[in-house]
Amino acid sequence: IADGARTMSLGKLTFALIRRHVDDFLTVTDEELLTWMFFLWERMKVVVEPTGMLAAAALLEGKVDARGKRVGVVLSGGNVDLTWAAARLLRLR
Repeated sequence: IADGARTMSLGKLTFALIRRHVDDFLTVTDEELLTWMFFLWERMKVVVEPTGMLAAAALLEGKVDARGKRVGVVLSGGNVDLTWAAARLLRLR
């Protein structure tokens, strides 16, 4: 559902930057992503699209060890089809 993270290939500049600066990748499932997306919508009244929620979902799912650390996560995007999102919310509950 995080269509903004889909790519067939990385550009030369992007790939070089990743090789130089990235140590690891994490994944979250669509269900985990939707759960936390809706949590933000319902509790914080912040509309965030799936791709803009990826890092926060990984953190909130405990896939990042943030104990005792100060962590910042950028949330972005309000490009969400609310009808589509509501249908997925009903399936989760």
